[in-house]
Amino acid sequence: MNKMLGYLNGYRRESVLAPLFKMLEATFDLFVPLVMADIVNVGIAARDFHYILVRCGLLLLLAAIGLACSLTAQYFSAKAAVGYSTALRHALFAHIQSLSFSEMDTLGTSTLITRMTSDVNQVQSGLNLFLRLFLRSPFVVIGAMVMAFTVNVKAALIFVVTIPLLSVVVFGIMAATRPMYKTVQNRLDRVLGLTRENLTGVRVVRAFDKEKDEVSRFENANALLTDMQLHVGHISALMNPVTYVLINIAIVALLYVGSIQINVGGMASGDVIALVNYMNQILVELVKLANLIVQVSKGIACAGRVQAVLDTKPGMAFPAKVLGEVAADKAADAVRFDHVSLTYAGAGAPSLSDISFTAKRGQTIGVIGGTGSGKSSLVNLIPRFYDATEGTVEIMGRDARSYPREALRGKVAMVMQKAQLFGGTIRSNLLWGNKNASDAELWAALETAQAAEFVKAKPLGLDEPVEQGGRNLSGGQKQRLTIARALVGKPDILILDDSASALDYATDAALRKALAALPGDLTVFIVSQRAASLQHADQIIVLDDGRLVGLGRHDALRQNCPVYEEIYESQFKKGDAQK
Repeated sequence: MNKMLGYLNGYRRESVLAPLFKMLEATFDLFVPLVMADIVNVGIAARDFHYILVRCGLLLLLAAIGLACSLTAQYFSAKAAVGYSTALRHALFAHIQSLSFSEMDTLGTSTLITRMTSDVNQVQSGLNLFLRLFLRSPFVVIGAMVMAFTVNVKAALIFVVTIPLLSVVVFGIMAATRPMYKTVQNRLDRVLGLTRENLTGVRVVRAFDKEKDEVSRFENANALLTDMQLHVGHISALMNPVTYVLINIAIVALLYVGSIQINVGGMASGDVIALVNYMNQILVELVKLANLIVQVSKGIACAGRVQAVLDTKPGMAFPAKVLGEVAADKAADAVRFDHVSLTYAGAGAPSLSDISFTAKRGQTIGVIGGTGSGKSSLVNLIPRFYDATEGTVEIMGRDARSYPREALRGKVAMVMQKAQLFGGTIRSNLLWGNKNASDAELWAALETAQAAEFVKAKPLGLDEPVEQGGRNLSGGQKQRLTIARALVGKPDILILDDSASALDYATDAALRKALAALPGDLTVFIVSQRAASLQHADQIIVLDDGRLVGLGRHDALRQNCPVYEEIYESQFKKGDAQK
């Protein structure tokens, strides 16, 4: 929690001024019952109308000063809370961006979204209330008891008994509900995860007629969340009635003691009114304190969840500069795998086992295999999205771990299986590859990616709007734009991870021809389910259940790799000419 408070450093002045102005407001509030007692004991008793008007004017002045102090405190507390949550959210987002794919897989997307939105908002609300009420409420409670002693010592003893009883109720309920709020947030994670899963996979759900099953799953998770929220709500709801009962019993005791004291001349009737007002002030402040404690309990639970993410250390370390020298015998190497194995966090078995191959600069490497054979896992090791658990991955003759993050990602461009575009324009999406690229470079990349024709057909060309996720584009258009985006950066290694699956055979062939015609020594990895897309590659890597079962050119693999031959025969009739 000390680390969390560090984000409040820029708002120390506001964090001090907010409670101070609240205490000033509370001080003026404590004088109000004394003025009221004075009005009753002096003004009304003597029927002095002028005296009553003067004291009423004093009450108005106290109210005006208190209001000014309250507004000032509200301004400072809101400024500190919003500024704190902004800094915390920025730090959390930056930290999430620094995590590797392994940590992201372990934490889960839905819980990260919840923690950066709902949890941070709860922390903000809790801090706002804390700054405004944490000092004010105890100050008024203690101050009211002290002022009561100045009115009548015997009657004030009732305050001495009542306040500890109220404290036991308030803090007891707080202790009981705090862990429950953490459970509520965890169950909210589950609901959000199911919601996100169903929204992203809605077409699959409908295709398999699983709407009722998914509704049932959601309702079960939502019911668990609702039950826990009701349970903790019922416990929290006990606070107000129990405190009201104790306060009203105390008021009855005050009236009883006050009536005896008035009969014996120990106090005036206005003093009883002042004591009852002080008791009501305590009631109001304890209700505020109760709400504060509920909110702060939520905030603390949420802060713990946010801190858990901030405490998650990135599993990868990147050097500040490129390390080591390239050996002479590796100068022509683009990618080299040396007995590489990969086991995902929490997995029971490796996804890749003992993979070894070398890709030379300028070569086209095909990667093929059945579903779940480890094709994406293999190419994800090249830009170092994951670290190999065994063996080494070398890029351009150096260990992949010897490159700074920016340098490595500048050399390797990855086009994912799922084409992901961002809200903006075609130009803004392409500039992700290189923010300084000229229009000529953008059009050249579009020509190579076979996307220039449909972009030119758009009314605004490069400035044509793109909706979030590329919803206003077809699957093939999105894939071609993501390939163009990768080409804009002019990488040394281009990885197409099944990123041409939505293209027809003619466009796919034109794309491969255009890539081969690019100047320089661009090394291209093509992951595909189509044997026709890979048969002209310089090397084809055949994977089966995470193992390398074939490596070579198309013709050789057909002769000596049964897995490749099976894939080929499943797509082409025996005896057909190669396409």
